[in-house]
Amino acid sequence: MRNLTLTVPSAAGPVNILRGIDLDIATAEAVGVVGPSGSGKTSLLMVLAGLEQASSGSVRLAGQELVGMGEDALARLRRSQVGIVFQAFHLIASMTALENVAIPLELAGRADGMAVARDSLKAVGLGHRLDHLPGQLSGGEQQRVALARAFAAKPRLLLADEPTGNLDGATGDSVMNLLFELRAAYGTTLMLITHDPALAARCDRVVRIADGRIAA
Repeated sequence: MRNLTLTVPSAAGPVNILRGIDLDIATAEAVGVVGPSGSGKTSLLMVLAGLEQASSGSVRLAGQELVGMGEDALARLRRSQVGIVFQAFHLIASMTALENVAIPLELAGRADGMAVARDSLKAVGLGHRLDHLPGQLSGGEQQRVALARAFAAKPRLLLADEPTGNLDGATGDSVMNLLFELRAAYGTTLMLITHDPALAARCDRVVRIADGRIAA
């Protein structure tokens, strides 16, 4: 990211959310991003995921420039290169765990989507819950399904935004242990947004954001 800015309109006038971010994340590196609420952490993740268009500057992911890229191209890049885990699980309530993991693979045109999804769920310890709906799973199990979905396509980059925010302490610890194990196994680059200093400290490097800028 180079001189990355994000300005959004509001009733009171333009709001500068990101104010010239310069940041390099190396292949297979884990970077923890911390900072107060409203500092721009999630907006930074959304821009890097191609879910929000930067106002100016440059974002290069896997050799491709995201700023100015069209929605279809961004979706293809995201599908092939990026896994995302949010605080909310974002599972489809009417689909089983297996279907929730398989659907992005099938949308990407993979004929082996169901088989890959099954293996991915087994990898997160849910091989016995394949046919359960999200409502039949605990919060920790739902986040494991979300992890399985994020890792199923073996993304080069995993973006995680407060992934344990809806979980109790013990369950959150279990989910994060699993996330770091999967990241190590696949050699995945990680950007982890968290309010927990101890969790951030598990990363290779910690970046602090304040008022839309990198403070440390």
